[in-house]
Amino acid sequence: MDPAEFLSEHFDLSRRFFLKAGLSSLAATQISLAVADESSQSPPKKHVKPDKGGVRSNPYFTPTEDFRDVSRGKPLPHALPDDKKAEVGLTQESWRLEVVVDPDHPAKIGKPLTKADGTALDFEALLKLGESHAVRFAKVMTCLNLGCPLGMGLWEGVPLREVIWLTKPREDLRRVFYYGYHNDDPAQMFRSSLPIGRVLEDPFDLPPVILCYKLNGEWLDSERGGPVRIVVPEAYGFKSIKWLSHVVLTNLAHANDTYAEQNNDVDSPLKTFAATISVPKVVKVDEAITVSGYAQVGISGLSKVQVSIESSAVERPANDPHFNTASWVDAELLPAPMPWNALRDGKIPPQTHGFDAAGIPKSWPMRLTNAHWAAVLPGVPAGEYTFRCRTIDEHGHVQPMPRPFRKSGHAAIESVGITVTP
Repeated sequence: MDPAEFLSEHFDLSRRFFLKAGLSSLAATQISLAVADESSQSPPKKHVKPDKGGVRSNPYFTPTEDFRDVSRGKPLPHALPDDKKAEVGLTQESWRLEVVVDPDHPAKIGKPLTKADGTALDFEALLKLGESHAVRFAKVMTCLNLGCPLGMGLWEGVPLREVIWLTKPREDLRRVFYYGYHNDDPAQMFRSSLPIGRVLEDPFDLPPVILCYKLNGEWLDSERGGPVRIVVPEAYGFKSIKWLSHVVLTNLAHANDTYAEQNNDVDSPLKTFAATISVPKVVKVDEAITVSGYAQVGISGLSKVQVSIESSAVERPANDPHFNTASWVDAELLPAPMPWNALRDGKIPPQTHGFDAAGIPKSWPMRLTNAHWAAVLPGVPAGEYTFRCRTIDEHGHVQPMPRPFRKSGHAAIESVGITVTP
């Protein structure tokens, strides 16, 4: 996600909050400085236009060209010439998906889908399935080992299970693994996997795992993994394989993800955590301190964001690594940033998971997405201070719990220094 884009949207939401608090001038100055700092490194895109108040208006859903890219491959598959893409199946016309059994741990199926026998699934057949089975849902795409989101998207496609049923599976099917085009180099293969139960059934009101061909209502482009990629709603990005070419049905009992080889927890879903966007570095004595940020809403939802400010001169308890004894206060969760400007006509399509018929979120914040927050802290005496923010999820777990370990996704509590001057 382009930092200037994300900050601009956040500025618009935060400004409204601070205006109600009677602190709009101070807040605007602080957040504008943050936007300016980021913009000096990442110039805003051409589509970013000021609204009537002079503030850049930006969409909740990230335009496809503004997603951060962490693609793998040498060369990057999306950077291949058009003729090479057509040759290797990276265009809608040439794409073919093979669905086969694992030769080492074979599942029993009745009809593999292969190029050799002409039964591999093509793009037209996938869209035909979409006429009766297509689903769409909002999801933040984020990396297991990064705190900053890569982008927020409205993803559309066909549930993976509909394609698996075409193979007429019978028994010994415990897991599905899948991979995409990797320059015909086995050393570059990047593979992910899921238990078959997650593919065939959607627990806890989650959307299904999909073969995705649209992002924000437009065809999925090559840089985002097109023509077809996997999208796993509750998972980190490494589960949502780009340039999909093979689905393998296996009797293997354990995960065989490439990411597991790099000491990652490959079965952890998205965590809930808070991060800052605007925190002043220097304020005057007794001056109100305006702070704001965003929260990633993980699988356990989000009930509140809390903030604290502590004097750096006070020694913290040695037995409180998660700052539970700090003086926490509730921040304000900001509303959904409608309209949905990145989408065609600014509207959520009908029958989108998590939205009502009018395109309004059924609940807010929505799981598996981002939300913005803001707070006003009272002024404090001169000195050095540390500001922190944290989330509490819908089950009452306080960040970084219930999963504080780094390899299952980012959840560390952010600490920011503030100097208060006379």
